[in-house]
Amino acid sequence: MGPKPSPYITREGYERFARELDHLWNVERPKVVQGVADAAAEGDRSENAEYIYGKKKLREIDRRVQFLTKRLDELKRVEPEDRKAGETKIFFGAWVRTEDEDGEERIWRIVGPDEHDMHPLYVSMDSPIGKTLLGKKLDDEVTIRRPKGDLEVTIVEVSYRRFDDVPEAEPVTTRGAVAKLMNSRATPPCAPPFGTAQ
Repeated sequence: MGPKPSPYITREGYERFARELDHLWNVERPKVVQGVADAAAEGDRSENAEYIYGKKKLREIDRRVQFLTKRLDELKRVEPEDRKAGETKIFFGAWVRTEDEDGEERIWRIVGPDEHDMHPLYVSMDSPIGKTLLGKKLDDEVTIRRPKGDLEVTIVEVSYRRFDDVPEAEPVTTRGAVAKLMNSRATPPCAPPFGTAQ
């Protein structure tokens, strides 16, 4: 088992988890419970595909609910926007613009490990990029170690508000996460495999 993920999360990430938990518990679970009850009323459960499939879905929902409940209790919500205007040091929640020696710009936002999938520019504070940038400041030159080769960049802008030239990403919806859970054994990227303690 690897190191425990950092417990920090932005308000948006926390609210996404809370919405998913609410939807699973108050919408999806009652629907599946009713389906299992209806299937059980039809008689022989050992050969009843609807009953067997419904029980399996119910176990998956309960595992995800258990994970979300535990994780929400562990998480520490951080409001990066509360940092004073003009802060040039990189802390959790910062938007960072870097430039390499060829003048190519890259933008990242440092977020918690549970929310890096919410926007294409989000990187986990536990990732190599996140670990390298945290604590640095405007005009620092840094080396980002990557599997495809080191990247030498200069930090040219730091903000705790989204940069004007960064479009908002399509929100990762609870409905999409629930549909994925219901239709496959794949695990959402922000969660451990079902039944695995983190």
